[in-house]
Amino acid sequence: MAEGSKVNWRVIMEWQTPNSAVLHKVKRVIYSGKTKYQEVDIVETYDFGLCLVLDGKIQSSSADEKIYHEALVHPAMLTHPKPSRVLIVGGGEGATLREVLKHRTVESAVMVDLDEEVVQVCKKHLPEFHMDSFEDPRVKIIIEDGRKYVERLPDGSIDVTIIDVTDPLEGGPSYLLYTMEFYRLLARKLSDDGLFVTQATSTYYSRNCFAAIYKTVASVFPVARPYHVFVPSYMSEWGFVLGSKAADPMSLAPEEVRHRLEERGIGGLDFYSPEIHHRIFAIPPYLARAFELARPVTDSNPVFMPA
Repeated sequence: MAEGSKVNWRVIMEWQTPNSAVLHKVKRVIYSGKTKYQEVDIVETYDFGLCLVLDGKIQSSSADEKIYHEALVHPAMLTHPKPSRVLIVGGGEGATLREVLKHRTVESAVMVDLDEEVVQVCKKHLPEFHMDSFEDPRVKIIIEDGRKYVERLPDGSIDVTIIDVTDPLEGGPSYLLYTMEFYRLLARKLSDDGLFVTQATSTYYSRNCFAAIYKTVASVFPVARPYHVFVPSYMSEWGFVLGSKAADPMSLAPEEVRHRLEERGIGGLDFYSPEIHHRIFAIPPYLARAFELARPVTDSNPVFMPA
């Protein structure tokens, strides 16, 4: 568990930086254990309902996980004209997979996760998150390091890749999925009109980290678009970065977003909408200044969140 983080029968104490933390009162503990890679807790909180907690940090809550997962998945999926081959790296609770499968263009969805125990715990205890997505015939689940899996893929074999892994923490399992070397590798595996999106940490508590991830994506992909949404259980605006070899999400007018949603049979979303699409890509001046000062991330010079 992250240093200073704490989950017990009363509270989750989640550190945002070495100097500030958030407390969540726990109603009940459903599961608590430790895998080969991380601490895993599934708890019910009073304000956010069921929560998946990894290494002391809330990853998903039933109260607002659709904000995060809809924002992560649909801008990228709708920017691609016909995403049929989709790769998800991470996404253990299955909610990212759930959103991907809403697109009737999808013919295959491969989800690669490092930690099989997390996937199994989520399948058992969080059915309202994955909604049986693991059982869809289009889905293949691979338990492996995501970067090693991508290395073996044929060039041009993926339309959309979604990176839904844990934050880049020093000593953690995911920090090498935020580097220039990985993004260059990923670009080769994407089709000519392919694109990818990654979660990119807090825009406030780890602003420099978010900016560095954007700068790195922009150094590899001809189209790079940062965006952000407020996720209440994270107590922060949360950042994402989309990298594309061709299409630009900002070129989609609300009418086209609406048309593609209807064409693909997607309705009843909780957060994402044609009007939201452009709003989330609006970048305030303080983030634009952070982007100017940021450096690209490499394997030998990684970036880490502050806590």
